[in-house]
Amino acid sequence: MNFYEHTLIAKQDLSTPELNNLEKKYTDIIVKTDGKIVKVEKWGLLSFAKKIKAYNKGFYIHFKFEAENKTLEEIKKNSIIDNSLLRHLTVKYKKLDVETEYFKENNEKKK
Repeated sequence: MNFYEHTLIAKQDLSTPELNNLEKKYTDIIVKTDGKIVKVEKWGLLSFAKKIKAYNKGFYIHFKFEAENKTLEEIKKNSIIDNSLLRHLTVKYKKLDVETEYFKENNEKKK
């Protein structure tokens, strides 16, 4: 099995239950295709540098998991047809960094 990070950018006008359903949907896809979730990070609502499909912001959900190719195929297939997503990205790693969280919602501001 290989290690992967998968980041979803959802539309900014989604409600909290819709975001939770989106997270649950992709968690279920990973688990049902014999993958193992290492960590899920909700980065929250972040601004874009450029507009994406007339949106200035988007909700980011970041998955760190271990899986095979069939899991990636299923995630890609679902990400393409999901209307609530603006973008998605999957990156393969030899080793995952589960300690660092770059976009914590409650980060302390640097002085």
